[in-house]
Amino acid sequence: MSRPITLVSGQWADLPFGEFCAKAGSMGFDGVEIACWGDHMDVRAAATDQAYIADRKRILEGNGLGCWALSAHLAGQCIGDRWDPRLDNFAPPSVKGNPEAIVAWATEEMKLTARAAKNMGCRVVTCFMGSPIWGYWYSFPQTGEDLVAKGYAEIVRRWSPIFDEFDACGVRFALEVHPAEIAFDYYTAKRLLEAFDYRPTLGFNFDPSHLLWQGVKPDLFIRDFADRIYHVHMKDVAVRPDGRAGILGSHLPFGDLRRGWNFVSIGRGDVDFDAIIRELNVAGYAGPLSVEWEDAGMHRERGASESLEYVRRIDFDTSDRAFDAAMER
Repeated sequence: MSRPITLVSGQWADLPFGEFCAKAGSMGFDGVEIACWGDHMDVRAAATDQAYIADRKRILEGNGLGCWALSAHLAGQCIGDRWDPRLDNFAPPSVKGNPEAIVAWATEEMKLTARAAKNMGCRVVTCFMGSPIWGYWYSFPQTGEDLVAKGYAEIVRRWSPIFDEFDACGVRFALEVHPAEIAFDYYTAKRLLEAFDYRPTLGFNFDPSHLLWQGVKPDLFIRDFADRIYHVHMKDVAVRPDGRAGILGSHLPFGDLRRGWNFVSIGRGDVDFDAIIRELNVAGYAGPLSVEWEDAGMHRERGASESLEYVRRIDFDTSDRAFDAAMER
């Protein structure tokens, strides 16, 4: 199989969409995963205006790029979270500081994203869902099962109407299992699928970097959720506890070398990408391998370019024959 290698646009949303696409094309990427912020994707326009869609496609095609997925992480986060001032960074001025209005805006935004993806010809939206119970991740003060169950029920209540729209558009929702989400590790991801009664709409945007520093083996996550891997982020992490810093970050900014772990350019960390490619092959995953640049210690163009080169080198097809087949009589 020949999996396209794409570049997530979210970390480049300070650039105009055309300039970003020109950079991605000149680096040699096959496509981009378009973030629905900055000027990269206006989901309301994309959901309702074919001229806008034609313009986005013109820019992509002019740079030799395809698009297989949209990224709507910021609006998605606003739906499931309990409000705090940080969410105002993701919301338009008209709803900032108003928790109910933010949820209503984000819910409509996600429904529009499903329609925008359909119009763009994308079958997947990568996203966050937020979590009303992330603050309970450590069980003190005591966290009863009833609080956790109510949190999952609230996510199902808020997201089910959105998933109805995704189904109507023929688009799948790929949650990035990530800290601060309702599903942040292996067992919380399993519980989320169960809460939605394994609704086919919901799957995962597999990102190994968020699993590894927690102590979860990313390749086993693929093996056990093989039919729910709807999209793949290629991102590496270096785990370096030094006797002072643990895995919780110590309120130190990303890139600070005192941290116990940092995201790094692909191939410079501890993720076993060979094991990941082998599991993706067994799972039959043929979608994009999407490079998400988040190395705060490296210039992003250098990081994106070397990550592309690394992913091209380590991706491979599964064998079409047993290695000892030539020995048969």
